[in-house]
Amino acid sequence: MAATYVTEAELRANLGIGTLYTSDIVETCCQTAEDLINQFLWFNTAPVVATGISGNIATVVIASPGMFVVGQSVTISASGAIFNGTRTITGVGPAPIPNNANFAGFPYNYPRGYQYLQFAITHADIDMHQVQPYGKMTGPDDKTASYAATGGVREAAMMLATNIFQSRQTTQDGGMSVDGFSPSPFKMSNTLMASIRGLIAPYMSPNSMVG
Repeated sequence: MAATYVTEAELRANLGIGTLYTSDIVETCCQTAEDLINQFLWFNTAPVVATGISGNIATVVIASPGMFVVGQSVTISASGAIFNGTRTITGVGPAPIPNNANFAGFPYNYPRGYQYLQFAITHADIDMHQVQPYGKMTGPDDKTASYAATGGVREAAMMLATNIFQSRQTTQDGGMSVDGFSPSPFKMSNTLMASIRGLIAPYMSPNSMVG
């Protein structure tokens, strides 16, 4: 899927490169910028930390207590082909409890900061196991405007994509490009996101602010 925060055409125009370089190179810079920013933006998502199936009932554990409720449709990704996809929550609670939807607020439903969610999946039993790296569960998107239409996010993506493209054109010897610009691959260090943090600050997830 093509990047939407900054498009290939927009990045080409900003860099003044016209039809130079392949679409794959330019689009990769756009998509990389979008992927990086998405790690800091606030979405209705939770990490999937464990999965399992018993008696055609799948249990998915997320590291976000009380986030979703029975009847909601959520999309699971990066958690294995058997569990991935859009599914409807049929129950909540620890794995041994078939369905305690009426007691969703009780602490034992989310011990140690986790929430157990259950889904109907017809498949052979699978022992509960950790998902590493964590998968992702995405709930309904209630934002009034998409991030692709948010000025601060779009400008931040343009800055990141521009820096990524320019930095990949030079080595670490401090060389100069033909137009007199001196790009540096060291821009790709831990200061990369700091350079655009102010632009995306109003839209950052509280989870990304920890530490």
